[in-house]
Amino acid sequence: MSPSDYLFSDNHLQAHCKQRVDAMIAEIDGFDPQYVLDADADALIDHLEQKYSLECPCLQPDRAAVDHTEVMIDVSQDPLRHIRDRSGPFYMRGTAVSLFVPFEGDSGLFRLQPSTSTFNPPRGVVKGDQLVLRVETLEPDSAKMKAGFDRELSSISQYLGWVGRDVQTFNSGLRSAAQAGIASRRAKLVADQELVSSLGFPLRERADSVRTYAVPEVRRRAVGKPPAAGPVNPAEPALANQVYDHILSVVRSMVHVMERSPGAFSKMKEEHLRDHFLVQLNGHYEGQATGETFNASGKTDILIRVRDRNIFIAECKFWKGPVALAQAIDQLLDYTSWRDTKTALILFNRNKQLSNVLAQIPDVARGHACFVREQERTLETEFRCVLHHRDDKGRELILTIMVFEVPL
Repeated sequence: MSPSDYLFSDNHLQAHCKQRVDAMIAEIDGFDPQYVLDADADALIDHLEQKYSLECPCLQPDRAAVDHTEVMIDVSQDPLRHIRDRSGPFYMRGTAVSLFVPFEGDSGLFRLQPSTSTFNPPRGVVKGDQLVLRVETLEPDSAKMKAGFDRELSSISQYLGWVGRDVQTFNSGLRSAAQAGIASRRAKLVADQELVSSLGFPLRERADSVRTYAVPEVRRRAVGKPPAAGPVNPAEPALANQVYDHILSVVRSMVHVMERSPGAFSKMKEEHLRDHFLVQLNGHYEGQATGETFNASGKTDILIRVRDRNIFIAECKFWKGPVALAQAIDQLLDYTSWRDTKTALILFNRNKQLSNVLAQIPDVARGHACFVREQERTLETEFRCVLHHRDDKGRELILTIMVFEVPL
């Protein structure tokens, strides 16, 4: 073997670990902004932890096998041999014996120097999932050859112990690094949104906003084995929060019209009020907003569908108390399929006690069987929370309850 066959002698393992963390943070920074805000943080952290973690190689000497071949060995520099001209190679026929030792784990770690090492690292060649030790000799001696292989394997095992210790330290801190990276990116994106909102100008609607599904394609690394080839299941598309907020802003704008012309709306029923929202929504979403549309197990009041995908579902109700609100949430869940993730309840209040109504809504939502968590409240007359689908606790949807004063 040549000096280039020394194992554990290239770059330092600790430097490699830092590069992996940097690559993970770069991937987080490269995600679509809306995906970072919408994605399940725990699921994304699980993916990153699995993708960037390391697995120390584990030798399987009980599965080792040997092979041999004839080789020409240069003995020109052997001082014990009488050779007249040592200026060039002088070959003699010998025997090469190779020991093939299977292993599992990251093969690249055989090349990296751990934090603890010696001045004489072992030698070997990595070929696929096998470590190859090779001896060339002119005078084969099985006992000496076996002892040589055992010494080399012992040295390699010692190094793998040092590598395993460094890898364990790295892996144990990887999840917290992913959490910090995602939290930092989310905080920056939220701060940017708050900055734009504080300017007091309406958010510019992009022509392709409805068609933007912020879900990057990611491949999960098969830990301990080379990445398996094959198709990747695409993630389900989800309505970007920016588009969701825009739809809700259109609803609010229509309510402002009602407030300025109370006489025109005072006698209207739920379905008539709903139709006015549909007119405004279709002005923005090109006739894709429909009313009394069948979805899942019933007909929902407002449905916006783009390219055969529901992007928004809403129900319109008059406020009739906490029990009726809980029933309305149940009804809305009946109208949502597994793919639906953005919903709203539009409540019309004619009781003239709006503060009392608003005080009751959070408790009703938090007490619902499908309640998961509350989201930040930005408007006094709205409450936003996350619910899970009735048949799948792992699948979440956002519900915004909007309360409007409608004159009698």
